[in-house]
Amino acid sequence: MPTAASIDTAAADSLMRAVIASSDTPLLLLDAHATILVASDSFCAAFAIDPAAAAQHALKDVGDGEWDVPQLAALLAATADGTAQVDAYEMALVRVGVARRDLVLKARKLDYADPANVRVLLAIADVTDARIAEQVKDDLVRDKAVLLKELQHRIANSLQIIASVLLQSAKRVGSDESRTHLRDAHSRVMSIAALQRQLAVAGDEEVGLRGYLGDLCRSIGASMIRDHAHIAISVEVDDSKTAAEVSVSLGLIVTELVINALKHAFPEPRGGTITVAYVADGADWTLSVRDDGIGMPGVTDPTSSGLGTTIVDALAKKLGAKVATADAGPGTIVSIIHAG
Repeated sequence: MPTAASIDTAAADSLMRAVIASSDTPLLLLDAHATILVASDSFCAAFAIDPAAAAQHALKDVGDGEWDVPQLAALLAATADGTAQVDAYEMALVRVGVARRDLVLKARKLDYADPANVRVLLAIADVTDARIAEQVKDDLVRDKAVLLKELQHRIANSLQIIASVLLQSAKRVGSDESRTHLRDAHSRVMSIAALQRQLAVAGDEEVGLRGYLGDLCRSIGASMIRDHAHIAISVEVDDSKTAAEVSVSLGLIVTELVINALKHAFPEPRGGTITVAYVADGADWTLSVRDDGIGMPGVTDPTSSGLGTTIVDALAKKLGAKVATADAGPGTIVSIIHAG
């Protein structure tokens, strides 16, 4: 007479067979030796397997032997004896005359409370199309990055040409005022060109400020300082990176403040150093431009008039920062302070 355990096992096995047979997901019910007890119609259809050739055959013998994978056999054996379970085993299914299929397998031992009737449920997901889509997406992203880098190089080159024209024009004009305006315009254009070069090198949307502001200050110095032994620009920047849009604003602020210091801090024969510094702590950061020149006695804001002031104030406001000016003793320090 059958026991309650055997009746329960038989009922559970029968129910599982019915569920698997009608499943839209490719499923296999295996015994402890990886012999197929039942295969879903979806499995047979997906992998061109004759249903009659699947049942009661070892998985490794199904089809043209493409399922005979030692690693898979070892994982199924470990699952059957309860020492492991397969969560996301990836394998390439290679069958002669058929395109390669990328599969993800998941296996679970079914607990029937009957050691003599070990059952393993194997689910197979065909991720071939998903992998192809991912590859296409990756290729598009890579192509976009290459095109963007090329565009940034071309923009930087075009800006350098414009800057060169401005500098040559500054050398030819007779008016000192016009010459000054052209040199200022040259420095502003070079600020954007330096950013484009940094973006092209970085290959992402964040800019390392140390390299960017260093290149920018070298460019300003090359165009506006005649004697580098007399006046120098020093850059003290931490390892911060910022978004390209923020970097543009910071670069333009530095350009305006350095130009202002070069114009006013060192009347002949006085020389000195302009120090550009940036330090960040989380969302808080401070950008400062300091000179050790004559200072601005009686004036609380060294950028109190002109286009430079308008640009600095507007950019600081855009960044959500405040402009602070102080006596550096000697010289002047202008700080752009952002409190996150």
